[in-house]
This record gives sequence, C-alpha cells and structure tokens, in this order.
Amino acid sequence: MRQWMEKLRMAPVKKALPILSFPAVQLLGITVKELISDADAQARGMEAVAGAVDAAASVSLMDLSVEAECFGSKIHISEDEVPTVVGSIVGTQKQAEELEIPKVGSGRTGLYIQAIGRAVKTITDRPVFAGVIGPFSLAGRLLDVTEIMILCYEDPDLVHTVLRKATEFLKAYCGAYKETGANGIVIAEPLAGILSPALAEEFSSPYVKEIVDAVQDDSFLVIYHNCGNNTVSMLDSILETGAAAYHFGNAVDMEDVLQKVPEDVVVMGNIDPAGQLRNGSPQSVREATLELMGRCCKYPNFVISSGCDIPPMSKWENIHAFFDAVDEFYQNVVKV
Repeated sequence: MRQWMEKLRMAPVKKALPILSFPAVQLLGITVKELISDADAQARGMEAVAGAVDAAASVSLMDLSVEAECFGSKIHISEDEVPTVVGSIVGTQKQAEELEIPKVGSGRTGLYIQAIGRAVKTITDRPVFAGVIGPFSLAGRLLDVTEIMILCYEDPDLVHTVLRKATEFLKAYCGAYKETGANGIVIAEPLAGILSPALAEEFSSPYVKEIVDAVQDDSFLVIYHNCGNNTVSMLDSILETGAAAYHFGNAVDMEDVLQKVPEDVVVMGNIDPAGQLRNGSPQSVREATLELMGRCCKYPNFVISSGCDIPPMSKWENIHAFFDAVDEFYQNVVKV
C-alpha cells in the first residue's frame, strides 16, 4: 500500500479519489436507511460505485454516527440523509469514568465490518478503504459538539477521559477492518477543524497519532480527513499524526495547504460536495474542477477529490461531470 500511495503521488496523470459512497443508494434504488442497515447492500453499493467511476480507490460509508451509537448515543435516521447523533450521553467526570467501551461488532459496526469484508473480495482493481470517525469528533458526539468546546477550557480532564475511551475503541475498530482485508481507513476528524492550533495539538492530534501508530503499516494506510476551516493554521500538529495522506475540505484554499505540506506527502481535496456535486450543474462542476486542478496540479503531491463525503442525493450527472473534467484536464496537460 505504501508503494501504491507513492505511485499515486508520482504519477503525472492521477486518478481522482473522492469520498464517494452514499450516492450508491441511487444506483441500487434503495433508501439511505436501507443502506446503513444492511451489510450486503453496502457491499453492493461499493461495487456499483466502483463500476460507475474509475476512482483511485473505493471508500466505504462515511457515517459518523456509527461509533457514537455503539457507546449509547441516540441516532436520527431519515430516508435520504446521512444519520446524525442526537444529544449527549456524558456530562460529568463520573459519567465519563463509568462510560463503557463497547465491543467492536456491537450496534451497526458489525454490519459495516461485514460489508468491507465482502467488498474486498469483489473490488480487486483498486484499494478498499473503510471509513471511521476521529477521536475528538467521536468525543464531541458523546459530550455534545458545542459543549466539548467549552469543556476543553473548563474541564479538560473530562474531555481527556472520554478521548481515551474513544481512542481505545477506535483502535480496536480499525484493527477489525484491517483483519477483514481492507487496505486502509479514512479517519474523519472534522470537529477538530474548528479548534485553535493549541487545542488541536492537545485534544486531537495525539489521539489520532495513537490510532495511526496502532494500525498503519506497509499493507494498511490511514488517510486523515479534516474539513474544518482552521486546518491550515493547525497543519503542524495534523502532520505529526503520521498518516499516509491528508484530505481537506472546501472550507480552506487547497493551494494554501499545499504550500505548507512537504512534496512527499499526498494531499487530497476539495471540490464542494454540497454546493457543487449535490446542488451544482454539470457545467459548474466542470468549471470548479478544472479551476482547482489548474491551480493545484502543479504540486506533484496533489490528488483531486471532493471536499468531504458526497451527499446521498447528489446528481450522478454531476459526479460523472467531475470525473470527466479530471480526464479533460489531464488530456490537455498531456497534449501540451
């Protein structure tokens, strides 16, 4: 996998690697609710997406409610939108200390692990990455995403207690994906993207690094994702996580990121998934993709992607327009 990543970085013509999974519901003719509840549907969805687009890798569902649900959080599920966490389950140090670390396989994690196990057997022309939440983003769902920001200042010990338990679970969860034959994980840490650099260095990056150190090796890679608007200012601590590649959202200027990241580190992003791929037009997607590639492909470590998870009901004509624009850009570059 390290060789695959290096080959991707060095290639003059690079395949796109968007976070593309939930729009599979349209290809299968099912609802999001049905997709998140069925391992076979998830595997078939990944296969359908792999058959529809020539992406650099296959990425499983970026469902950031799964892990919190295992801990006991309530989940809001709708027919056509990605599930969300409702409320909090931890508010005091005592509750944090009593919080049980769930077993991997409980809740829907078992379904998601099964789905990856099936997908790696049928998707053999590209790597398969599982999706997991990051430690601070998980802790925020357990403590409440607004409350955790205050607690970082007022009760940091409480936050660290929850983070330690979240990290222990995530290490085991990622390890289970590794055992299925997955080629890596995309670890989504969006909530850390609104922290100050100092807070991110204390409450996010060390815990992400712990996960990376536990599971990453030559055969299993970690791609770090953060779609917050403070990521440029916290790049030093983000890079200290040691992930194999980094994926950033459209809240930042990708060129600002590339200017600060070493050329031997792969950086991915960041076409607006909602504004363009969900609500744009094929023409606007084409223009946005060509514009971004025109500015960023001069950096050899840049791989074009979506800025975040592509929403379930994003128009497939827009998704195809994105891939067509990538091909168009490289065809023109090769001709020149």
